[in-house]
Amino acid sequence: MAQVELIMPKMGESIIEATILKWVKQVGDTVDVDETILEIATDKVDSEVPSPVAGTIAEILFQEDDVVEVGKVIAIIATEGSDSTSASSPSTEKAPAKEAKPAPSTAVSTSDQKPAVPAVAATSVNTSGSDRFYSPLVKNIAAKENISLSELETIPGSGDQGRVTKKDILSYISTRGTSQPMTSPAQAKISSPSVTEAPKVATSVSGDVEVIEMDRMRRMIADHMVMSKSTSPHVTSFVEIDVTNVVNWRNSIKADFQAKFGEKITFTPIFVEAVAKAIHDFPLINVSVDGTSIVRKKNVNVGMAAALPSGNLIVPVIKNADHLSLLGLTKAVNDLATRARANKLKPEEIQGGTFTLTNVGTFGNVMGTPIINQPQVAILAVGAIRKKPAVVETEYGDMIVPRHMMFLSLSYDHRVVDGALGGSFLRKIGDYLEQFDGKRKI
Repeated sequence: MAQVELIMPKMGESIIEATILKWVKQVGDTVDVDETILEIATDKVDSEVPSPVAGTIAEILFQEDDVVEVGKVIAIIATEGSDSTSASSPSTEKAPAKEAKPAPSTAVSTSDQKPAVPAVAATSVNTSGSDRFYSPLVKNIAAKENISLSELETIPGSGDQGRVTKKDILSYISTRGTSQPMTSPAQAKISSPSVTEAPKVATSVSGDVEVIEMDRMRRMIADHMVMSKSTSPHVTSFVEIDVTNVVNWRNSIKADFQAKFGEKITFTPIFVEAVAKAIHDFPLINVSVDGTSIVRKKNVNVGMAAALPSGNLIVPVIKNADHLSLLGLTKAVNDLATRARANKLKPEEIQGGTFTLTNVGTFGNVMGTPIINQPQVAILAVGAIRKKPAVVETEYGDMIVPRHMMFLSLSYDHRVVDGALGGSFLRKIGDYLEQFDGKRKI
């Protein structure tokens, strides 16, 4: 009987950990090749992890809701084969030596540490005597920093049910040398709000208050928004533009467009097209910041914020948007929006964005001040299109006529985008939309 390790897969370029949502298979269950074993969550996308081989689930090393680093062994699959005691990978090979340990998950999480670390890690992150949950990532960091369990117990947690997150322990480490002496674990449980606050919130006595626990996606969005505001000094510029040509053209061709191509054309692909053109004119908008370096992106990958039925937000990305025709953009927009609402996006489809577009006009808002989608440096909000009186210059003089007007809002990172660049880029998007060819052929 051979053993095969199931590894936590890497689901995206910047993904370093994932949360186990559900074990579809349990110990003793048989699995076929490519049959789903568990469901995981990375960033905002839920994914299924298939079995690489046919066999039987021999061991599950992490539980549901555990946060596991990419590359960690999460389960062992027994397959029909040689009875050789030698395993096919170092971590499996070390498993028999760890069986005497009281906490197998601790042995696994420390099996790939540097030679000098495991002895410390085995004692400092053995959490079998604690009633708090610590993710493998937090325990690994604690091991590397020689943080004992008693010290770990005193760290306030901002995660679900007072869980200590990566941010919590790194923040603690950064102030560890200057902080006051820590209290005992028993004292910490009395004084630390993150530990004493009950995870289950009781209903208000008066009955006029309802407390709703954030779901996983909303917590991720909240963390991302707070991080963005603390990372980038936000500045927002506005322009009002005349999109009468765009509105009249779309109204005149939308029936023929759907009949010819089988796609409904919205305003979004037209906006994305204008953004992609303007990025070519101002490439320093299409960048990110790495310390004191500016990283210029050659690909124009435009993310489009999409509201989900749950009330949450997700940003699928149109890759190489500047290479697509208006028809190609329309198909991409419709496909991504449909699958986003059905929670069927792939992890790579929300990765790699270099600029983001959000349509606040969908909700009847005339303008907004969007928060930058890190690590990007700018985000565009398009407001509602409204018919209103406007002054138009004609050969007979100025006239007041009804026109379709809208506001564009650009929030940008003032560390690398100043007012001249941000304002000029926003104005250029407006120019492309105002100069849209109302006789354009489909």
